[in-house]
Amino acid sequence: MPDPSSPGSTKHVVVIGAGPAGLSAAYELTRHRTPVTVVEKDPLTVGGIARTLEFMGCRFDVGPHRFFSKSAEIEALWTEILGDRIQPVRRLTRIQYRGKFFDYPIRASNAFWNLGPFETARCLASYAQARLHPVVEPKSFEDWVSNQFGHRLFEIFFKTYTEKVWGISTRELSADWAGQRIRGLNLVEVIRNALLPAGLRGGGEQAIVKTLVDSFRYPRLGAGQMWETVAARLAADGHPVRLGEEVVGVRHAGGRVLSVVLRDGRGSTLDLLGSEFISTMPIRELIAKLQPAAPSIVRAAAEALGYRDFITVNLVVDRAEVFPDQWIYVHDPGVKVGRIANFKNFSSAMVADGGLSGLGMEYFCFEHDGMWSWPDRDLLDLGRRELVALGICRADEVKAGMVYRQPKAYPVYDGEYQHHLEVIREWLTRALPNLWLVGRNGMHHYNNQDHSMMTGILVARNIATGTSYDPWLVNTDAEYQEEERAGEGSSVEGGRQVPQRIAS
Repeated sequence: MPDPSSPGSTKHVVVIGAGPAGLSAAYELTRHRTPVTVVEKDPLTVGGIARTLEFMGCRFDVGPHRFFSKSAEIEALWTEILGDRIQPVRRLTRIQYRGKFFDYPIRASNAFWNLGPFETARCLASYAQARLHPVVEPKSFEDWVSNQFGHRLFEIFFKTYTEKVWGISTRELSADWAGQRIRGLNLVEVIRNALLPAGLRGGGEQAIVKTLVDSFRYPRLGAGQMWETVAARLAADGHPVRLGEEVVGVRHAGGRVLSVVLRDGRGSTLDLLGSEFISTMPIRELIAKLQPAAPSIVRAAAEALGYRDFITVNLVVDRAEVFPDQWIYVHDPGVKVGRIANFKNFSSAMVADGGLSGLGMEYFCFEHDGMWSWPDRDLLDLGRRELVALGICRADEVKAGMVYRQPKAYPVYDGEYQHHLEVIREWLTRALPNLWLVGRNGMHHYNNQDHSMMTGILVARNIATGTSYDPWLVNTDAEYQEEERAGEGSSVEGGRQVPQRIAS
């Protein structure tokens, strides 16, 4: 058998990971009749973070997923794959704070009604105090937001949720991130326009968020239906995804990757040869698996990359109607949950029994910290107690549930991540040019599903046709905001803003 990595041999592409980026790359390669093999360590399911789980007749995504893109090509691809099985959804998402639901974006009547005259007066007084006596040279997220909008509005709409998601005190987060994030997703400007007289708004009506996506599409049977269908098409074309095979080594010599070492569920190992390799696995893991090892400076840079993980507690509730939103953000400081998705409101087919509801509760954490290692029964009990505390249902209405742990859900952008990523990218480009990085974890790039897909598609085209698209230039807009940001690049330095600790 000829070595597929040798010059002039037939191309054979190995894709590591069957998530949106990896499967999109494989699908594009088949369009160009390029042989491809996708390996996935999960023994049962494709889709990565965009998978759909099933339990007691209910279907749960790993967190809520919108199918919306500014790319007509991606929208057309979704339609090509699923046809009429991907359906339009009118978006409703709200903020829950101390037993009240705030419309998102904020409407004046709703905000005044929920806050009440006393709390509204406190917000106005706090805002006035901040304008008269601001923190000089604010360094923290808390100082910056409080300076701009008053400490009370900061506490209601920013402090708790930010700390839940990122696990860092707002007093430790950099003020730079506050300015970038609030400019891109100007929720606070909406609050100001809802609560403050026109003379105090500072920016008039143009300060209101221009476009928040109010509709999207969604597969009838969950986000995972998209990727299960792609995997089925690959299999029908002679390229089945190899489930239950984990990459434990990446062998290279002479400036090229030659093979990946796979271990199956029985513990057996084998080498899979290829001419080109596409990786969606976390960069930290990829570099650690190189054989021979990467230079020490590259290994140190990869090891320094951080990740935020989360747990979904998925509960079956014996109630036909729970809340009308697709998901709610929980700003209430009295509970640990950060977001709750009601999958029935994405698609009625997500529950087999219309008298039930399936709720996915998200708990943000770091892998192997205290909550990560809790027994499932304790997490299920926490979820039930918090639903009751939030007034969403009664304890006896929670029939059962399942827990899913998602490691490395969010790449962390700390103060040094750009430097570490540059070190890794420079070495890989020079030393292993047939190893391509795509997707959220593959690129350590905090992006949306459609952007991950596009990175895979562009790399597949580079391999199949000899084009030279740069997947690192795929734009990554801020979460929930589909407007391009003026003045922000689309390279690794740009894109979705993620908090950084205050520089020491």
